[in-house]
Parts: sequence; C-alpha cells; structure tokens
Amino acid sequence: MAVSDYITGVQHIGIPSIDLDKTIAFYKSIGFEQAGLFHNGENRCAFMRLGNLTIETWEGDPTNPEAGAINHVSLNTTDVDKAFAAAKEQGLNLVNTEIQSIPTFWDKGIRFFNILGPNQETIEFCQIL
Repeated sequence: MAVSDYITGVQHIGIPSIDLDKTIAFYKSIGFEQAGLFHNGENRCAFMRLGNLTIETWEGDPTNPEAGAINHVSLNTTDVDKAFAAAKEQGLNLVNTEIQSIPTFWDKGIRFFNILGPNQETIEFCQIL
C-alpha cells in the first residue's frame, strides 16, 4: 500500500487572501470562474476555477506578501482513510495526527490531512465527500 494509490492528480492550490472580494475579482478578471464560496466559521473561502486549475483562496489566516505566498498544494484523494494509513506506513512527515474535516465545503464537506515535503511545503490530501 502506497499513498500514491489513492491520488488522481492536483485538486487545488491554496492561497490565503488579504482581501477575499478583491482576490475573487482579480481571478475573474483573468478568466477564472467562481466554482464555490463557502463559510468556514466566521471566514469565507472561495474556489476559483479555470479549466483544470482550481485555486482555493480564503480569509482569516496570515498571508505572505512576498513571492512564495502559496500555502498548500492539494491532491485529489479517492479514499482519505486509506491514504492516511499509507502515509503513516510510508513514514511521511504528517502535519495532522488525525484526518481533518470541514463539513461546510461543497455539498457534503471534505476530509483531508497534510504532510510536509522536504522543503517544508504543505501537501494536502483531500477527499470531497
């Protein structure tokens, strides 16, 4: 069992936003469509899509106003439970000790976990329920 058995490609790129409305307007101006707008507690999160590229952008977290502002790369995961078990078995650098969930995203929520790559980059394994 390997974590790669449970991923099908990039799901989205995560970029925190200083001003979500301005960020949405910017991505729309360069051809993206708003695929979803969700609440996560008191904050909002937008998914902007152009072809097969989806950018998740949200308010409420610190941003990096310099180059390197991308927060995470999310991989589309077919079975987050099996992927999590495989990641543990492979000895990957887990950020989360258990699978996380956000029930307000998409129709039925998401389940995900994060690992760190060799450059401290965050890679999310996410299953849309």
